[in-house]
Amino acid sequence: MITDTQKQGFIDRGFLQLTEVVPRTMCDEALRAINHSIGHVGKTGGDPARFTVDQYCYELAGQPVMTDVFNRTGVRQAAEGLMGEGCMLPVERVQIAPRFPMALDEGPPDQHGHIDGIGGGNNGTAKGKYIRSFTLFAVVYLADVPDRESGNFTVWPGSHRELQAYFRDVGHEVLSQGVPHIHHAQDPVMITGKAGDVVLAHHLIQHEGGYNLSPNVRHALISRLRHRDWVAPGYDAYTNIWDEWIGLQELLD
Repeated sequence: MITDTQKQGFIDRGFLQLTEVVPRTMCDEALRAINHSIGHVGKTGGDPARFTVDQYCYELAGQPVMTDVFNRTGVRQAAEGLMGEGCMLPVERVQIAPRFPMALDEGPPDQHGHIDGIGGGNNGTAKGKYIRSFTLFAVVYLADVPDRESGNFTVWPGSHRELQAYFRDVGHEVLSQGVPHIHHAQDPVMITGKAGDVVLAHHLIQHEGGYNLSPNVRHALISRLRHRDWVAPGYDAYTNIWDEWIGLQELLD
């Protein structure tokens, strides 16, 4: 499913977009469930005592209508084309990630990006702690995102390699101080696409959920895919970023 040219692009840029990988019917079913939850359930899954996370659709995160988008479509085949056949652990929960439009009097904010797993004290990881808990992002658009500044999944191309060089120089322990802010050679890319498109991105790529100046909610599902050989806390992958990528080894050697 993934060509050597696409694999080389992933190695160089740290991300890869594949079009119409998830059938439109599956996108529509997931989107229907999400919109029902937003309109009729609300944040914390309608049960604050059980779901304390302040986000929409938390009660849906482990439902097959969401997890099948990754486990039972070409997303799995594409991910294993990079990580190695049979190497992707099944997805058990997803992140349901609507990006709502900003207020009419708000302008675009500065773009900084981040890498995942850095403790802030309010994100599920204690301040001063960090963990590399996955191998590969998979971001599936459930509705068309034809324009920039529409809540696009946003990446800094090549930042995975820049961060690897940085951690080799100063040590990954610097992450205990928070998200590092280093210069990136390339400007961020706001990824446009259609419903069913998937963006696969390296765990170390600088990224963010983009700001939304459009009139529409940006609807996407995100899964942080894990290689079967991942072992906590996964620190080695900060300085050896291709250890869990069997499908790329011929191009890396």
